[in-house]
Amino acid sequence: MRILVIGGAGYIGSHVTRAFLDKGYEVTVFDNLQSGLRENLFSDACFVHGDLMRPEQLRAVMAQGYDGCVHLAALKAAGQSMLKPEEYAATNIAGTINILNQAAEAHLSPIIFSSSAAVYGSPQYLPIDEQHPREPENFYGFTKLEVERLLGWYDQLKAVRFAAIRYFNAAGYDVEGRIKGLELNPENLLPIVMEVAAGLRPKLSIYGTDYPTRDGSCIRDYVHVTDLAEAHVAAFEYILQHDKSLTVNLGSQTGVSVLEMVERARILTGRPIMAEVTGRRAGDPSELVASSGYARELLGWVPKYSDVDTLVSSTWKMYKKFVNP
Repeated sequence: MRILVIGGAGYIGSHVTRAFLDKGYEVTVFDNLQSGLRENLFSDACFVHGDLMRPEQLRAVMAQGYDGCVHLAALKAAGQSMLKPEEYAATNIAGTINILNQAAEAHLSPIIFSSSAAVYGSPQYLPIDEQHPREPENFYGFTKLEVERLLGWYDQLKAVRFAAIRYFNAAGYDVEGRIKGLELNPENLLPIVMEVAAGLRPKLSIYGTDYPTRDGSCIRDYVHVTDLAEAHVAAFEYILQHDKSLTVNLGSQTGVSVLEMVERARILTGRPIMAEVTGRRAGDPSELVASSGYARELLGWVPKYSDVDTLVSSTWKMYKKFVNP
């Protein structure tokens, strides 16, 4: 079967591409390489340099005929989205409309969409399940929720089936080392910890240690990117079998605190990791943990690599190549 992966040269996209290739699919990556990397393109996948803001380019690639599409192309920095909403609206919402219109015209279905836990906002209860109120607190989360709504209408009106996969904190790297490029401009905790461990930045900031958690630092749910990638394949195959759209959370269901992650990284890397405690950031909830029970029930999805040691060690394997003594 043939899969089109839009945004397949990025951090998550390259792992998704690898997961489909490993399952024997023919994969074409469509990417403008704005944040994706040529190092993350595989010789056993086709590559089309294109932009989702150019409908004619989407039309041309989709005319080649595919059994489904994975949509991972988006701007994703929550803080930046509050400063440049016009850019996020254009890329994340208008760009997706381009994809949906061309997919409907080409009768391309299903679409596996990279959504986010940011659609929920601050937790009203834990763990967060799919029925949790959706009240995004940043414009990035708003764009993801709007796309989910669009997908629902195209499902109803154009029979474009979809899976909306709500990620919590994606982390780690392919344990076999097949992904070659580092994520550009990372904002999540683990790659920043690794940049400090590798000497690429002098220290990291810990934003508050006075939260009502077991050690005072924020707790987050981390899921290994390979586990995420395999869920995309499982969601695609579920829709093919059942002709039914779905929305699922993906998380490890285990919370890890900032201080725990930093300390484990010190042990596993053997490197001093300088950390400075600063004040809380506005809008940071003390704890975010997913319920992934629905994904387990519906897709048979069980995370294999989302323990802290695998998350840290697979990331360090990438970053230690760039150690600055």
